Amino acid sequence: MEDLFFHDSHDEFYRCPFGAVECAQKITMRLKSYDTSLKVDSAVLRLWENGTEKKIPMDKFLDCAGKTIYQCDIIAPKEAGLLWYYFIIQCREAIYYYGNNPENLGGIGAVYHNPPGSYQITVYKKNFITPSWFKDSIMYQIMVDRFCNGNDDGHIDSPKRNSIIHKDWYDTPNYMPDPNTGEFLCNDFFGGNLKGIIKKLPYLKDLGVNVIYLNPIFESPSNHKYNTSDYLKIDSMFGDEKIFKALVDSARKLGISIILDGVFSHTGSDSIYFNREGNFDSIGAFQSKDSQYYKWYKFIDYPYDYESWWGIKTLPNVSELEPSYQNFILGSKNSVINHWMKLGISGWRLDVADELPDEFLKKVRKAVKSQSKDAVIIGEVWEDASNKISYGVQKQYLLGDELDSVMNYSFMKGILSFLTGKCSGSYLNRIINSLYENYPKECFYSMMNILGTHDTCRVLYALAEIGIDRIYSREEQALLKLSPQDEEIALKRLKLASLFQMTFPGVPSIYYGDEAGLGGCKDPFNRKTYPWGKENKCLLKWYKKICSLRHSIDALKTGTFSPVHFGEDTYGFVRAIDNGIDVFGQHRNNGVALVLFNRSSKDRHKLLVDLRKWKVNKLSDAMGDRGEFTSPCGCFNIGLSPLEGLVLYSGHSK
Repeated sequence: MEDLFFHDSHDEFYRCPFGAVECAQKITMRLKSYDTSLKVDSAVLRLWENGTEKKIPMDKFLDCAGKTIYQCDIIAPKEAGLLWYYFIIQCREAIYYYGNNPENLGGIGAVYHNPPGSYQITVYKKNFITPSWFKDSIMYQIMVDRFCNGNDDGHIDSPKRNSIIHKDWYDTPNYMPDPNTGEFLCNDFFGGNLKGIIKKLPYLKDLGVNVIYLNPIFESPSNHKYNTSDYLKIDSMFGDEKIFKALVDSARKLGISIILDGVFSHTGSDSIYFNREGNFDSIGAFQSKDSQYYKWYKFIDYPYDYESWWGIKTLPNVSELEPSYQNFILGSKNSVINHWMKLGISGWRLDVADELPDEFLKKVRKAVKSQSKDAVIIGEVWEDASNKISYGVQKQYLLGDELDSVMNYSFMKGILSFLTGKCSGSYLNRIINSLYENYPKECFYSMMNILGTHDTCRVLYALAEIGIDRIYSREEQALLKLSPQDEEIALKRLKLASLFQMTFPGVPSIYYGDEAGLGGCKDPFNRKTYPWGKENKCLLKWYKKICSLRHSIDALKTGTFSPVHFGEDTYGFVRAIDNGIDVFGQHRNNGVALVLFNRSSKDRHKLLVDLRKWKVNKLSDAMGDRGEFTSPCGCFNIGLSPLEGLVLYSGHSK
C-alpha cells in the first residue's frame, strides 16, 4: 500500500516553495499516483485553515508511464498562522488518505485507510526580518558567579546574608538541601563578577566570540538569579550599573554585544514586589492588599497560598497581562526593558517563554524594537517552536510578531542522539529537515544552536559512555568522573558536535567552560566554575580553530543548506553561496563547503558525494592536512576515519 501514492513536503516538486511561506503567497501542491489500475476518481487536498476545513480538488498535471501527477494551487492566508493538510484519494473501490509520516517530521509521508496526521505549513508575516548581525555571530553563555572574579585580591563583594562562600574556586557546588528546611537554596557563591568578565574579554575575543549572553544579573538572593528581587539593580555581588556600563562599552570596542536574561513570568518571594521575607522597605504584595504590587500576583488564599512557578513558593508567578506590571516591565519611559536597552545591550533572552502570553510577547517585541530595530529577542522553548502548544494555546512565537529566535534544544537533542548512537544519520536528517521546513528562514538562520546550557548536563558528560540518561543520585553525580577511555571518546565526539555547530545555519552558542573541557552532570554540577589554569589546551585550541573557520567562510553563516548524505553512522551537508548573493540577498563571498561526519568509533566509511549541482571538481581540506580532493565529474569518493569530521571547501575565505 505504501507504493500507491507519494508526496514529499521537502521536495519542491511536490510542494513549492519549500518550507514556511509569507502571508498571501502562492503554494503549489502535487501528489503522485503510481498504480493506474486503482481507477482514481478524484484527488483532493484537505486543508485546515484558521479552524475551517477546505477541500480543494486537484487536477491531473502529468499522466504517463503508469504514473499520474495531481496538482492544485493554494494561496496562503493574509493572517499569519499554521496551515495543515493531507490528501484524500477517491478510488473506484476504496478511499485512501495520504498524510504525514507517523513521526510527524514532514518529508515523505504514508498511505492510510483513515484520516491521517497532517503536514504543516508555517505562514508568517510579510517583511519579517531578524537581525543580520546576529546571524553572523558566535555566542557565549555566562553564569556570572561561576566565570571569573575580577578583583585582583580575589575579594568577594557584598556576600549575601546566610550564604555559603567557597574558599576554593575549584570546589564542587553545594548540592545538598538545607538541613533545616530540606530545600535546595542555591545560596553558595564562588565570587564571579562583572569585573571578571571585563578582565576576560580579550580571551573571549581571541576565542572568536562576538555575543555574550548573561544569565540573570539583577539583584537576587540566589547564585542563579532566577528569583529576581529588583529588576532595576545589578546584584551587588556582581557589581553595579557603572561597572555594567563599562562591560557593555568595553565589549562593544572589541565587537562583542551583550544580551541579558529577562525573567518576566515570576519574581522572587524575597523581592521589592512580593517581600514575603520582609527584607525590603517596600510594602510587598504578600504584606498588604493595598500594595501597589498586589495585582501583579495570583493569590488563591491570601497571603500564604498563591500561584508559583512549578509550585516553588520562592518563585511567585506574576500576571503578565496586568496593566501596572506591563507598564513597569515594558510600557513606561523608564520601564525595565527601556532602562537596560538605553545602557547599550543588544537584546534579550526570555526565560520560560512558554509561560508568557502571546499578547505579552508581542508587546515585549514592540518595546525592544522601538529602542533598537537590530536588537534580538530569543525565547526559551524546548520543542519545535513553530507548533508549540502551551496551556492549551497554539503559540505564535515565530510568525513575525514575537520572537526572532529560540534556544534550539531540538538541534541539541538530535546531534547528541546521533553522536551517541541513539539515532541514525538518516533520522537526524529528518529532525533537521523538519525544523528547516517549519521555521521561517529568518528564524532558522537565527536559532541559538546549543550543545548544553545551565539547565542540561554538560555536553562532555552527555557524550560519554557513562549512561548519563540513567538516574544518578546527587551524591553519585558529585563523585562521577570520566575514566580516561570515556573522556577520550567524549572529547572526540565533542569535537564533532562543535564542528557541526559551527558549520550549521544559525548561531552557535558555547556554554562557558565547554570549550575548556568542563564536565558535570545536571544542576548544580553543570554550573561549576570555569577551570582557569586547568583548561584542556587541546580542546581549547580546537574551539579557536573552528570559530575562526566559521568567521572566515561566508557560506557557513548565510549560505544555502543542503543535506547530501545520510547513512547509519554518517551525515553530510553542503553550505554554498553562488553569484555573490546569500540566502537573504546580501552580497557575500562565493564558496561551497562540504561538511561530513562519521560518528562510528570503530569503522572507517567511504562516502560517494555528488556535487555536480554546485559545479565543483576540486575541494581542499579547510581544517587539516588531507590536502585536495579532485573529481572531473563532480562526484567525490571521500574516506572518513572513525570519529572524524571534515570540512572541504572551494571558494574565497577571509
